[in-house]
Amino acid sequence: MSAASLAVLRPWRNFSAWLASLSVSHFAPQAACADGQTPPRSEPAPAAPETPASPGSAGGQDAPRSSPPQDGPPRNGHGEPGSGRDLALALAALGVVYGDIGTSPLYAVRECFHGQHAIALLPANIMGVLSLIVWSLVVVVSLKYVMFIMRAHNKGEGGIFALLALVKAGTKDKSGRGYAVLVTLAIFGAALLYGDGIITPAISVLSAMEGLDVATSKAKPFILPGTCLILIVLFQMQKHGTERIGKVFGPLMILWFAVIAALGVAAIIERPDILSSVNPVHAYRFFYENQLHGLVVLGSVVLCITGGEALYADMGHFGPRPIRLSWYAVVLPSLLLNYFGQGALLLEHPDKAFNPFYALVPQVMLYPMVALATMATVIASQAMISGVFSLTQQAVQLGYCPRIHIVNTSAETKGQIYLPGVNNAMMVACLGLVLAFRSSSGLAGAYGIAVTATMGITSVIYFYVVHTLWRWSYWRTVPLIALFLVFDVTYLSANLLKILDGGWFTLTVAGVIMLGIVTWRDGKQALGEKFKAMGLPINLFLESLVASDRPMRIPGAGVFMSVSAAGTPLTLLHHYKHNKMLHELVILLSVVSDETPFVPRGSRLEVTSLGHGFFRIIARYGFMQTPNVPEIMQLARAHGLELEMQNTSFYLGREVLLTTGQAKMAGWRKSLFAFMSRNAWNATTFFGIPPGRVVELGAQMEL
Repeated sequence: MSAASLAVLRPWRNFSAWLASLSVSHFAPQAACADGQTPPRSEPAPAAPETPASPGSAGGQDAPRSSPPQDGPPRNGHGEPGSGRDLALALAALGVVYGDIGTSPLYAVRECFHGQHAIALLPANIMGVLSLIVWSLVVVVSLKYVMFIMRAHNKGEGGIFALLALVKAGTKDKSGRGYAVLVTLAIFGAALLYGDGIITPAISVLSAMEGLDVATSKAKPFILPGTCLILIVLFQMQKHGTERIGKVFGPLMILWFAVIAALGVAAIIERPDILSSVNPVHAYRFFYENQLHGLVVLGSVVLCITGGEALYADMGHFGPRPIRLSWYAVVLPSLLLNYFGQGALLLEHPDKAFNPFYALVPQVMLYPMVALATMATVIASQAMISGVFSLTQQAVQLGYCPRIHIVNTSAETKGQIYLPGVNNAMMVACLGLVLAFRSSSGLAGAYGIAVTATMGITSVIYFYVVHTLWRWSYWRTVPLIALFLVFDVTYLSANLLKILDGGWFTLTVAGVIMLGIVTWRDGKQALGEKFKAMGLPINLFLESLVASDRPMRIPGAGVFMSVSAAGTPLTLLHHYKHNKMLHELVILLSVVSDETPFVPRGSRLEVTSLGHGFFRIIARYGFMQTPNVPEIMQLARAHGLELEMQNTSFYLGREVLLTTGQAKMAGWRKSLFAFMSRNAWNATTFFGIPPGRVVELGAQMEL
């Protein structure tokens, strides 16, 4: 390597050493959440174990001060710090977390020099693009997500909805405009992730199959049919779950990263001067010389960080340490070497810009490389599909989505779920995208907007968390968030220029999904207010039973399910009005979704005796859990309630919604809410109740 190349690497080595030794606590003053509780942590501080305080318990005094959340042992039995379990989880994370970002070398560099908005193949432009890629990986992924954003977890869980739940749990005043803006941004970010989940399988598999065209032009007619066939097989496999095939994902991705790193090294040896692109001056010169065109090309550069959000979303499955270990030890070095290799190839052979990734591959290894790339992209697609399933489950539990058929594909492993309706809709959308855009270059324009907008939204919500909930001061918070937003806003601005080239699809998908989410949320709120106005306090109902002729009591138990954990369920009022009798044991059951990922079994039930054989049960489930009524009955036995399924009847309400009421919603939104309500998954199956034990009582409700 030349002396000049070594000289430009010195600042990079110094920065890397500083980055590795940096501690987030250096930036964070000791702080506390606004509600007087310590910030969420996965491991209690040794000196003072964390004890939750009830709302308002501070009594007007200053909240106790504590450190920001630390990375304790991963949850769900992931292992102790420094144990071999971390290595096993780091291996598994390669297949699930890094599938998307790990396959971005297939198309990121190519789109900069051979896509719709390609830049001239000049040495200065090649160096500038490589500099942008390097610093994007370092600042956006390594610094923003791996080092900082992953610390804003909700009891070990990450992702946009987990971050929203953290904000909701830590905010006392939920009537302010700022809080409403944060919630709206989070919902829009989640909607964008659905668009990302549709595009990822299509662009990943299609870009891998396009390697056949590099091997021989005769294979071109088979690229689209082959891509569609792989996608169909991929989505049809979802019903079997990912537990078994997940065991081979990690080793395959290790092979993938090893191969792309080796290909990059071979090209770097021929042109070691490409390593000088780590100097950010090349990025500055790139924008100075190309101006607006350089900003447009930045919309293609962002493809190198498309999987950054997955780091945060999948944190709960593996814990922060394994994810960081696999990133710094395997993923980041392999990606940098391959990107440098593609840049070196373009410096030496500009004519190969049509597909620089496959141009790195020796001719004899081309077909095996296409096969390996296809497997890697299938893994990337699998990770995104599973992420959409988890996101939908969270939306259902948080009240942002109607009940959906959820199938648990593993009795041992949490999070192994399959959503048939969502899966089929994604399959149709992916196939439609492939047939409509016909190339990965066409899809690239639609890809960037979802990623960059979600990253920007995450930065804004993270600012609220660290400043308002953790009490970081402005002078420590603003420079950090400003650095993140410089990248996020710049990337988003560049991708907005490509709306007509495919970005419209992502925005359309996000808009439709957000409209559905907001309509369902507002409709549920309006319906809840209607129920509350029609309700009767439970004490008045019980007093009326004593004052009048005592009703006939029949053997067994009657469980009346109610959305509200207060008052008398309307199903109970209708049942008593028409049948004039009650069971010996009457249970008022409400299933409540907590703003935490998981609620332990020991803390799940709250049982209150109301007298006269009446009991109120409040069952709490986290937004990563699916309620199960038979499990609730089993847990109730520990509270002295002997509930046997064969002697229990479950009473559920079925409302027919009329749109002629006074609710403050537009008529078309009321109609949309009524349509969504009619097509929601059957409550009996959703809650796991045997159909033969269910009685449904219908009622018409004006909304």
